[in-house]
Amino acid sequence: MGLRLLACLFRLPTAVIYGSLSLFVSILHNVFLLYYVDTFVSVYKIDKLSFWIGETVFLIWNSLNDPLFGWLSDRVFLSTQQPGAEISSPEVVLKRLRALSHNGPLFAISFLAFWVAWAHPGVQFLLCLCMYDSFLTMVDLHHNALLADLAVSAKDRTSLNFYCSLFSAIGSLSVFMSYTVWNKEDFFSFRIFCIVLALCSIVGFTLSTQLLRQRFEADGKAKWDQESTLKQLYIEKLSVPQEKRITLAEYLQQLTRHRNFLWFVCMNLVQVFHCHFNSNFFPLFLEHLLSDQISVSTGSFLLGVSYIAPHLNNLYFLSLCRRCGVYAVVRGLFFLKLALSVVMLLAGPDQVYLLCIFIASNRVFTEGTCKLLNLVVTDLVDEDLILNRRKQAASALLFGMVALVTKPGQTFAPLIGTWLLCAYTGYDIFQRNPLGNVVSAQPKLESDAALEPTLRQGCFYLLVFVPIACALLQLLTWSQFSLHGKRLQLVKAQRQGLMQGEAPEVKMI
Repeated sequence: MGLRLLACLFRLPTAVIYGSLSLFVSILHNVFLLYYVDTFVSVYKIDKLSFWIGETVFLIWNSLNDPLFGWLSDRVFLSTQQPGAEISSPEVVLKRLRALSHNGPLFAISFLAFWVAWAHPGVQFLLCLCMYDSFLTMVDLHHNALLADLAVSAKDRTSLNFYCSLFSAIGSLSVFMSYTVWNKEDFFSFRIFCIVLALCSIVGFTLSTQLLRQRFEADGKAKWDQESTLKQLYIEKLSVPQEKRITLAEYLQQLTRHRNFLWFVCMNLVQVFHCHFNSNFFPLFLEHLLSDQISVSTGSFLLGVSYIAPHLNNLYFLSLCRRCGVYAVVRGLFFLKLALSVVMLLAGPDQVYLLCIFIASNRVFTEGTCKLLNLVVTDLVDEDLILNRRKQAASALLFGMVALVTKPGQTFAPLIGTWLLCAYTGYDIFQRNPLGNVVSAQPKLESDAALEPTLRQGCFYLLVFVPIACALLQLLTWSQFSLHGKRLQLVKAQRQGLMQGEAPEVKMI
């Protein structure tokens, strides 16, 4: 039975094994996002100063570690000629798989560090956040980089992304299961649940990376034998100069000349802002726009749908990408966002069913767009390789640089949202009673009752005008992005030519 199972695992397509890595990340990360703040605030009783110090340090580290780890991983690939032996594509893939096989289990262990009190709450909060984000960043960078390294054609990359979305949707089920064991007063069951999740993730990372490594080690050995044979017949060319490795400053100069990269990060900054704006204000919109008109179970259903539906919806978007191209699908989603927001604005806040559909679809489509943009980054990796004549694609580094520019959108979202709400309604979320968000049978105070109509109107305008502004900005920047159509086909053809390589001249026999 065991041998039969192993034989089935060995026959799995590479795309399925690659996609399964998303499962072992999402089963942990969704639980982390949902419970880590509540755990430290309600269970460990962290003080407000320590909480904000931890979040501030985490914000800085979260922005810097992507380009830092990307640079440490891919700086060897930046120069056009390397001293010594060349680095083949199977060797690049193996390098990333080794990184995943080490950092994946460490990521799972760092996840467990949140759920047991082992230090002062402020110190534990800071160390856990930074350690968890470091390993998560390493896993995400190398996993995303493999999307560019394993395939070049749009069809193959969408196939890889399809399985990532499928397994991420399955991983989201851990959120629903966690509700059955979450109890602030009795934490034992929840800790056991987290240990089981972490063990599944460790085993999954180890097994998946091992299966992929065995496949590419065979490819790498065959390529090495071929190159060794050709070297014996190779005719040395006269004095080919070897370029020194590119410095970080030189690399940044190259990025500033990469026009499509600049337009993409401008668009993606707005997209990251909108994604996190929806996440941050989703409960607020439910409370002030729908709490009096829908049941608690309906609100919970909308919240659950907002977690799992983007992954399922992305499966359909990816099939559209195969037929129409990523550029056209993303542009269509921007137009759809604009159209839905205008319709909602004209309908007004009293259309309850339309409001439910809009709140849910706004988050689902926005999150779905975010997941498609990894395909665009892989195209930028190809263009960067061709424009700068690199020996190998620096895919992890480019993903890191995109994150460096766009992650500030995570911080701007709550800041701009709360400022707009306060400026229009006078509602300051930080001065309200934290229990005010809890559904209660007690009557509201007169001051709250007087504020409620203005607050409801302010939430509605925030709900519709932010997507309208984001859609207009994104359509403007996306129209300047030229890496699609014939230009994209040319870039991919050139990269495929580089991957196949021109055979060195051999002696006439």
